Amino acid sequence: MTLYPRFADAIGTILDTLAAAGSIPGGLDRRNVTVEPPRDPTHGDLATNAAMVLSKAAGMKPRDLAQLIVPQLTALDDVAGAEIAGPGFINIRLTDAAWDAELRAIVAAGEAYGRSSIGTGQTVNVEYVSANPTGPMHMGHCRGAVVGDALASLLEHAGYRVIREYYVNDAGAQVDVLARSAHVRYREALGEDVTVPEGLYPGEYLKPVGQALAAEFGDKYVGAPEGEWLVLFRTRAVAAMMDMIRADLALLGIHHDVFASEAKVQQDGRVIAALDRLRGEGLVYEGTLEPPKGELPDDWEPTEMTLFRATAFGDDSDRPVRKADGGFTYFGNDLAYHAQKAETADALIDIWGADHAGTVKRIQAAVKALTGGAKPFDIKLVQMVRLLRNGEPVKMSKRSGNFVTLAEVVEEVGKDVVRFTMLTRRADAQMDFDFAKVVEASKDNPVFYVQYAHARIRSLHRRAGEAGIALPAEADPTLLDADERALVKLAAQFPRTVEAAAATREPHRIAFYLHDLAAAFHAQWNKGNDDPERRFLVVNDPERTGARLYLADAIGQIVRNGLGIMGVAAVEEMA
Repeated sequence: MTLYPRFADAIGTILDTLAAAGSIPGGLDRRNVTVEPPRDPTHGDLATNAAMVLSKAAGMKPRDLAQLIVPQLTALDDVAGAEIAGPGFINIRLTDAAWDAELRAIVAAGEAYGRSSIGTGQTVNVEYVSANPTGPMHMGHCRGAVVGDALASLLEHAGYRVIREYYVNDAGAQVDVLARSAHVRYREALGEDVTVPEGLYPGEYLKPVGQALAAEFGDKYVGAPEGEWLVLFRTRAVAAMMDMIRADLALLGIHHDVFASEAKVQQDGRVIAALDRLRGEGLVYEGTLEPPKGELPDDWEPTEMTLFRATAFGDDSDRPVRKADGGFTYFGNDLAYHAQKAETADALIDIWGADHAGTVKRIQAAVKALTGGAKPFDIKLVQMVRLLRNGEPVKMSKRSGNFVTLAEVVEEVGKDVVRFTMLTRRADAQMDFDFAKVVEASKDNPVFYVQYAHARIRSLHRRAGEAGIALPAEADPTLLDADERALVKLAAQFPRTVEAAAATREPHRIAFYLHDLAAAFHAQWNKGNDDPERRFLVVNDPERTGARLYLADAIGQIVRNGLGIMGVAAVEEMA
C-alpha cells in the first residue's frame, strides 16, 4: 500500500477508535474524507479534511473534532507532528523515515507503482475515434483517438477492465457517397478519363480501391445502373477504408478490441427491439415535433413520426427515432447501439468531437432510459486541433481531398511526440499543433522536457562507471537532504494522480504531473551546476552518490510508468 491510502486507513482506524470510545457517533459516512498534499507545502506533508466533513454528522464543531484526532495522529510512528489549521483542517508532518520508506516502496514496486484497484474489476466500454469510414485518418481525428486510448490505459491502471470500441458508421448517406466515389475511381482504373463530380470524395486514396474493383470485376459495372453495384461497392469500399484506418491508428499504437457495425445493428433487429422495449414503457410514441423556434421556413409542416420521450430525462425536446418514410434516424441507430454496448459493460464512456455537442443530451437521455439509470455514462467532448505549418493553418477537408493525414504527421514528428502533445491540454480546450514547437529541444516543449529528464536519469549509471565511482552494494536513503526528499514527496503523489485522473476521466492529468516531476528533477540537477557537491555524481562520496542514484532511478521509474499510460516510449538518450 502506498503512502496516501496508508494514511487514509490510519485516519479511518483513529475514527473507529473514537467511535468505540463513544467520543464520536458510530457509522459516520466517511466517503468524502480525503488525505492529500496541502496547497502550501510549508504547512506540512499531508492534510486531511476529516474533521471538516464529519463535524456536522458528529454534532460537533470542526475544531473540536480535530482536537480529538490530532493526538492520535501524533502518536503514529511516521508522524513528526500534526496541527489544526483554519476552521478544522489538519496538517500532518511526516518523519524522514516515512519518506525513505516510500522511496524504497517505489523502487520495490517498479512498473506496478501507481497501479490501483479502485476500479474493482468493473468493465468500462470506451468508444473512441469512430470516424466515418470514408477516408484515411486526419488530424481532426487524432486528438480523440489519443485521448480515448490514453483514457482506456489509465482506467486499466486503476483496476478497471476496459473494452476499446470503434463504432463503424457503415449505414447511411455518407457511405453511399463513398460507393459512388469508388465507382468513379473504378472507371478511371479501366482507362476512362474521369472528373470527380461535386459532392463526391475526390481524394486519391480511393484510387487503389478503384483498381481493386477493376481487377475483380472488369468492366461489368461500368455502365450498369447504380442499383446493381451500389451495395457491393459500398461494402468493398468501407472494408478498404477500415483497413486504412486500422493501419493509421496502428501508427499511433492504437488498437481496438471491438469494431461494431451500424449496419449490423440494423440488420440484427436491434433498433426495432430497443424501440419496442421503450414503447412498452411509454417512452416511444407517434407524434409531431414542436415547430422550430423563430421564423418558420416556408415549407415547414408538422409530420407525424416515431419519437423518443427524451424530455422525461432532461433533454430539451423529444427526439425522432424513425422518420415518416419508415427509415431510422441516426439517433435511432445510436440509441440501439448504446443498448448493445450496455449489455457487456458496467459503465460507458464516449469520446466525441466537439461538433457533436448538440447531441449529448439526447443520447444521455437514451442511455438513462435503456439502463434505468443503473449504468454510468460519460461523454467527453474533444476540441479540434489547429494544425500549423509555417505559421499558417492547414486546411483539412475530406471532400476537397486537401488535408494532412495522420500518417504524414506521425512520419514527420513521430508517434510519441504526437501522442504526448495531444495530452498537453484538457480535451475540451482548443489546441494548436505547431510542427516546429512540438520537436523543439527546450523546456517550453513538455514532450522534450519529460523525455530529457528520463534520458538524463538513464545516463547516470553509465557516467558513474566512466568516472570510476564504486557505488555501495545497497543505497542509504537517509543520506538524502531536504531538497532531494522533496522529490520523493512529489514522486509519492503519482498513485493518487492516477486515481484522480481515472475518476475524472482526464488522462491529461498524467502529462501535467510528469511535466511537474520532470521540472523538479531538472531543477535539482541544475543545482549541481553551481555547487559540485549537489551533483547526482560526487566522485569522492560514493555513499551519497549511491543514495542520489537510487532517488533518480525511482523518478525514472515513475516517468516510465506515466509515459506508459500515455502510450509514449521513454527514451534512453537524446540525440
